[in-house]
Parts: sequence; C-alpha cells; structure tokens
Amino acid sequence: MKVFAISDLHLSAKVDKPMNIFGGNWDNHLEKIKEDWQNKVSDDDIILMSGDFSWAMTLDDAMFDFNSISELKGKKVMIRGNHDYWWSSISRIREITDNNFYIIQNDSIKIGDYVICGSRGWLTPGSTDFDSQDEKIYLREIERLRLSLKSAQKLKVDGDKLICMIHYPPFNARREASGFTELFESFNVDKVIYGHLHGKESRTDLFFTKNGIGYFLTSCDKLDFKLASIY
Repeated sequence: MKVFAISDLHLSAKVDKPMNIFGGNWDNHLEKIKEDWQNKVSDDDIILMSGDFSWAMTLDDAMFDFNSISELKGKKVMIRGNHDYWWSSISRIREITDNNFYIIQNDSIKIGDYVICGSRGWLTPGSTDFDSQDEKIYLREIERLRLSLKSAQKLKVDGDKLICMIHYPPFNARREASGFTELFESFNVDKVIYGHLHGKESRTDLFFTKNGIGYFLTSCDKLDFKLASIY
C-alpha cells in the first residue's frame, strides 16, 4: 500500500471557471493529473486530497467533479478547502459519494497502518493582514483540528503512521510555530500534507522537516499536476 497526495484541483465540470486564466500550465490540467494518477496508483493505494477540490457552489454540481475522479484507482481521502463552497452537510456528502471516497470532518479514518485526520485550517499569526476576525477563525480551526487529532489518537496503535491534512499552510511565511504546528507535535504526527499556495509568488519548497515532522506542499500546479509520493 502506497500513499500519494495532491490538492487544489479546482475542478469545474459544471462551473465556467477554467484555471488556465492563471497560466497556460493549467491547460487540460485534469487530463494531466489523470494520466499520472493511473500510471502510479493501484486499487489498494491511498490518495490524500487536502482541499479546494471543486469550484461548484452546490453538492449536486460537485458530483460531476466527484464522478470524474471516482473512476480513478485508489482510496481517496478528502478534507475541505476554503473554496469548497459545495461542502455543506457532511452526512449527505458521505451518503452520495461512492465507497472510494473518505470524507474527514472533525474525525479520522484508519486504512491499513495509516491513520489519517485533518481540517481546513486558517491563516496564522504573523501572516500578512492577519486581523482580529482572522484570530477568531484561527482559534476555532485549532479546536476543529484538535477534535480530529483526538479521534485519530483513539484509532492509532503501535506501528501505525499518523498523517494530518490541512488545507492552509499551518504556519506563516517565516514558518514560525502556530497553534496548528503545536498540535502536530503534541500528538506525534508523522507527516503533514497541505496546499492552498499557487503561482510563482508563493513559497515553493515541496518538502521540508521541522521538529521531526515532514511537511508536504501538494498544490497540483506546484507538483506539475503529478501526485506526490508520501509513503
């Protein structure tokens, strides 16, 4: 069993919002992702998707994007991103997505020897324009992440690997400690998967280690629309 990751697909089967307005590298980006995916992934493998899956505004419209991914191999594990406006009732999402999708919200799952949890996250203190409203959301998101990590703690046994997904980078541009990174460390997370960052102006390190935890940036354009290998 292998573990891969990719995020920020920004699919738009039912929404007229082509991503190539952000650059020609986005032309036919879904086809690029699918080709690499099918060349790498087996049915038993795990693919982590840390948010901004679809531009759809409703779950019914998002299902067209789910359908385009459901045909691909592997077990897909997903958290919410800041642009996933279609994400409303978690029970309904789980009800109408097929058995190859695992949707995480304030909880966790175990697949083989991997325990996976996560939450959307938010901007962290020290980020540009971080204000009092951001502070409120940031503190709320810390508690949501804590719920997910506590759930994962109950599932984890000796020998398991704990992977946490978060949509926003869990630190500011200087990679200073935050409430998110403190939780990762206190719960002994092995690897963190995040996205949200796009374009040349954002930090481009795809992997680094901080205090013993491996951090992976998996925004699809940063990966040249290929899956990142995590395990």
